Amino acid sequence: MSTEDENDAIFKALSHRARRQILDLLKAQPRTTGMLCDLIPELDRCTVMQHLKVLEDAGLLVAERRGRERWNHLDALPIHAIHERWIGPYAAYASAMLSRLKQQVEA
Repeated sequence: MSTEDENDAIFKALSHRARRQILDLLKAQPRTTGMLCDLIPELDRCTVMQHLKVLEDAGLLVAERRGRERWNHLDALPIHAIHERWIGPYAAYASAMLSRLKQQVEA
């Protein structure tokens, strides 16, 4: 998969509110699928599993089987890569523009 395809998968995974909610829950600590289902009662187990699959395919979570349980762990490296590629440079650009504007206003 190319880097652009990987980025597309990450953005797709982040585009859904429920998947962002799952990532927020996993940020605090790894959780079993059952725990996630209990914490998001508005979604049935099948829907949670579908969201977990999208997150796993995007590389945003790692699933580990322990007996009958599936433990889900956040992998924040893809989010960091998105930040480095997109957010950091755009924030620097915006900061430079604001700095120039401030200088012009104060002149």
